[in-house]
Amino acid sequence: MLLLAGSIETHLTTKGAFQELDAVSLLTPHTKVAVRPASIDLIPAHIETAYRTSYFGKPGPTFVDLPGDLLEGSLSTSVFSRLVTLPPPPIPAAHPEAIHRIATLIQTSTSPLVIIGKGAAYAHAESAIRSLINSTHLPFLPTPMGKGVVADSHPCNTSSARSTALLRADVVLVLGARLNWILHYGESPKWNPSARIIQVDISAEELGRNGGDPSLGVVGDVNLVVNQLIQELGPWQYDQNTDFVRQLGQAKQKNEAKALLAALDSKIPMTYHHAFDVIKRTLHSLSPPEGGQLVYVSEGSNTMDISRSIFPLEQPRLRLDAGTYATMGLGLAYAISAHLAYNTLHEGRGGSGRKKIIAFEGDSAFGFSAMEVETMARYGMDVLIFVINNGGIYHGDTDDLADWRRRQRKTIQGQPGGLRSTSLGREVRYEKLAEACGGLGFFVRTPKELETATREAFVADVPCVVNVIIEAGKPPETVMHLPFTRSSLITPVQMFSWQASPKTSRKRAML
Repeated sequence: MLLLAGSIETHLTTKGAFQELDAVSLLTPHTKVAVRPASIDLIPAHIETAYRTSYFGKPGPTFVDLPGDLLEGSLSTSVFSRLVTLPPPPIPAAHPEAIHRIATLIQTSTSPLVIIGKGAAYAHAESAIRSLINSTHLPFLPTPMGKGVVADSHPCNTSSARSTALLRADVVLVLGARLNWILHYGESPKWNPSARIIQVDISAEELGRNGGDPSLGVVGDVNLVVNQLIQELGPWQYDQNTDFVRQLGQAKQKNEAKALLAALDSKIPMTYHHAFDVIKRTLHSLSPPEGGQLVYVSEGSNTMDISRSIFPLEQPRLRLDAGTYATMGLGLAYAISAHLAYNTLHEGRGGSGRKKIIAFEGDSAFGFSAMEVETMARYGMDVLIFVINNGGIYHGDTDDLADWRRRQRKTIQGQPGGLRSTSLGREVRYEKLAEACGGLGFFVRTPKELETATREAFVADVPCVVNVIIEAGKPPETVMHLPFTRSSLITPVQMFSWQASPKTSRKRAML
């Protein structure tokens, strides 16, 4: 992304001008380059540099700060003669010796695993990676935003045995994924400490990070490297009768059985898992996953963790969440961007390729940027937002209204035994915001109300907020879900665990 922003006139710098801000210093740590032209004739060159830097190598944001007096000046025409049209970025491939070494490691491995990251989705590498998995039968594990590069319904998907896959794998091919918190840094105890981790990344700086082995890493385009690997492996296939495959199968069976029980828990207030199961079944009846017409955005702690594993993807680039830095407040902006990308800029309004944008928001996360609902309404964006409302960050205090009010009074009076500092209001009517902005709001408590609201909101041509009241209590210690099959419409999942302490904020570990 190339970001252009105006700023105060250069002669007002340090004088306390209206909205004076050193934006270059502010954004330098968060961009590939941030620059402010010193003269008007430097603007084209700086924009060209920022665009090329954003586009080449690992894609990322760049920033050009444009002072008001430069914008109002006159540019000499000679500067344009030095500008050239940028060619597509170079596409690096791996050295043949590196490909041979990787292929040998995979062929001699007893427990190989392929991890598919969002970088593979950005690289549009689904055709190559699907060919690799189909020809070799290697087990694979998608990261949250790598889902759909290979269909979640593929039999080699190990999502519902994620813990076992990471702990037992001895050779791991990582395609376009960071070894950050999402993948437990590639380190024990979640990973096999003896695992050989092979990273394929467009950015050399990622190679050897955390548990990666820099001697095995490859700087290259995922498409090219995977095709090189396919040719090197030839007709070789991974033996499906190994102990590793049996261990994965046993873990899947165990976890899927627990997932079914969680999804069938129909108590009121609803649980996360039953509420998401109702939404999933309803959405799939309206738009089957194989059609690829649903785009999911999610943010929030439990809401993001649980929903990412319940809703299957059969195609890539249909899911956004808080990502590497787990930043809250970006969910509705992502939903707006997804609507623009798929429905306004790409296919056009009413086109056959039009996609429905679905946003899952924790009640706390929704509060960070809730007024973006007005933006959606103003631009006629029919985004469907589910606010998963448990009355707190991570969890609420109580489902009993009288008890909640007693706690509230103690908090107001400064007495012990009041609401936690991470509590929110009980059953806040978030759906009213959509109504105030010209959209539709739905307040639901029961599975039937949730199904009805989902159907009505899905076909609406305005933004909709479905306020889903769920239990306030802490989530189960472990949460697992069922794999998706075309016959059952039950989803593949990862297994998650929560660790809480009364003295510290909750730490989340994705198993």
